[in-house]
Amino acid sequence: MAGMIAAFSITPLGTEGSVGDLVTEAVRIVRASGLPNETNAMFTNIEGEWDEVMAVIKECVDTMAQATPRVSVVVKLDHRPSEPSGRMSRKVESVEHKLAESSTRAGNRLRLA
Repeated sequence: MAGMIAAFSITPLGTEGSVGDLVTEAVRIVRASGLPNETNAMFTNIEGEWDEVMAVIKECVDTMAQATPRVSVVVKLDHRPSEPSGRMSRKVESVEHKLAESSTRAGNRLRLA
């Protein structure tokens, strides 16, 4: 069981210059955790048990706090303790499937007209 998907964004504050190196280190920590994850332009998503996910987010914050005086964190959680792992990819696959179905239906309507 995985139980949780977390979307989080972590931003170092009070540092001069680019924050890219610090954000990269946080993503490196997430990927090294071995938990299913993905990173996009706004958030990093991670899936696992509550304690596993929170430990990874804490490690990211603690690591960044060593290099900057302030760390801002935004976290969104989807907690379903009885659900099996793999929900993160299944949610996206479900939407993609529905998009493909609606595209096929729309194409069929155009050909019939």
